[in-house]
Amino acid sequence: MSDNTSPAEVVARFISAWPEGNSANLASFFSDDAVYHNIPMEPIVGREAIEATFAAFMGMAERIEFETLHTAVDGSIVMTERIDRFISTAKTIVLPVMGTFEVVDGKIRAWRDYFDLAQFTTQISA
Repeated sequence: MSDNTSPAEVVARFISAWPEGNSANLASFFSDDAVYHNIPMEPIVGREAIEATFAAFMGMAERIEFETLHTAVDGSIVMTERIDRFISTAKTIVLPVMGTFEVVDGKIRAWRDYFDLAQFTTQISA
């Protein structure tokens, strides 16, 4: 991805890559020192740790999809309102999420997702 790719385009490409299920490809959107923070949990620091986290997510479902409802952009900041779906034969977990991405030089430097962890865990155990 070139450095002159817009932050919104970087995020859109990243989101659209989730159904492929390739954690290495997803991690390639991030800078080496990136931080990924699901706000209810501890932050994940560094591209390698982010890739391992994505690989763990892939193990939770046969397919993961993000549906972007709205996007707002302010310079290098991209905010998304999404519906994230973790799809498997047994069930589909549906989670409303607000995400904030910081994109620098064509790479995601920070990603913070805000969601209700109880809503997610209730669906997992159902």
